[in-house]
Amino acid sequence: MDKIIGFIGGGNMASAIIGGILQSGLAAKEQIIATAKTEHTLTSLRERFGITAIADNQQAASQSDILFLAVKPYLFSEIISQVKDCIRPETLIISIAAGQTMEKIETLFGKDVKLVRAMPNTPALVGEAMSALCTNQNITETELADAMAIFNSFGKCETVPETMMDTVIGVSGSSPAYVYLFIEAMADAAVADGMPRAQAYKFAAQSVLGAAKMVLETGTHPGALKDAVCSPGGTTIEAVAVLEQQGLRSAVISAQRACVQKSKDMT
Repeated sequence: MDKIIGFIGGGNMASAIIGGILQSGLAAKEQIIATAKTEHTLTSLRERFGITAIADNQQAASQSDILFLAVKPYLFSEIISQVKDCIRPETLIISIAAGQTMEKIETLFGKDVKLVRAMPNTPALVGEAMSALCTNQNITETELADAMAIFNSFGKCETVPETMMDTVIGVSGSSPAYVYLFIEAMADAAVADGMPRAQAYKFAAQSVLGAAKMVLETGTHPGALKDAVCSPGGTTIEAVAVLEQQGLRSAVISAQRACVQKSKDMT
C-alpha cells in the first residue's frame, strides 16, 4: 500500500493496528505516523515500531492519506476541531471509537469527508481481532478495500450497516470478556479437581481456541460440532445437561442483549 497512514492517538488499539500493518508487510514503518500526548508513549512507539511519533496532531493529519481517529470518544470534539482544516478532501478517515456515529463525526467536521466507522476488539493485540466496518456515501470501493486490508492485517473484518454497530459491540466488541469468564470458570473447576492453576488456564484457553477454530475452519454448525462430542451416556452430555439446567445459553443471550441496549443508550 503506497500511502501514508496516520494515527491520532497511540494507545493499545492503535499500537495493535500498527503492529498488524507492519507484520503483514502492508506498509513500511516509514509510511506510518502517530501522535500521543506524553513523551513516554511517543518514545515507546518509536522504539517498538520505528515509526514517526510526534505530538503535533495537525502535522499528522496534514500528511496522512489514511487517518485513524484512535482517541477516547470524549476527546473527539477537541481533536476534530484541531485537525479538520488540515485534512485533505481525499484523505480517508477511520474512526475506531465506540458510540460515535458517522452523523456525529460528520457534524464535527462540518464538511464532506471520506469516513469509515470501525469497531475492532481487543484480540487485535494478538493479531486475532474481529472488526466491523461501515462507511459513509463518499467512500469508493477502492478506499473500502484499502480499509479492509488494514483490518484484515490483524484479524478478520466484515462490512455491516451502521444500524448493526450496537449488535457488533455485543457479539464481538465486548464478548472477549464473556469468554474470559468462561475460561476462568473452567480453570477454577480444574483447580478444584486438583490441577495446578497455570496448567488449568492453559488447558481451558487452548480448548476454547481450538473449538473456535473448528467453527471457523470447518463451517460446521456449532450445534453439530457439540453433538459430535456428546457420546450417548458419556461424560460430555452429562456436563451439557447441567449447563442447560443452569441456563447457560439464556444467560449469554440475556447478557449480550443487555450489552447491546447499553450501547444504544450511550449513542
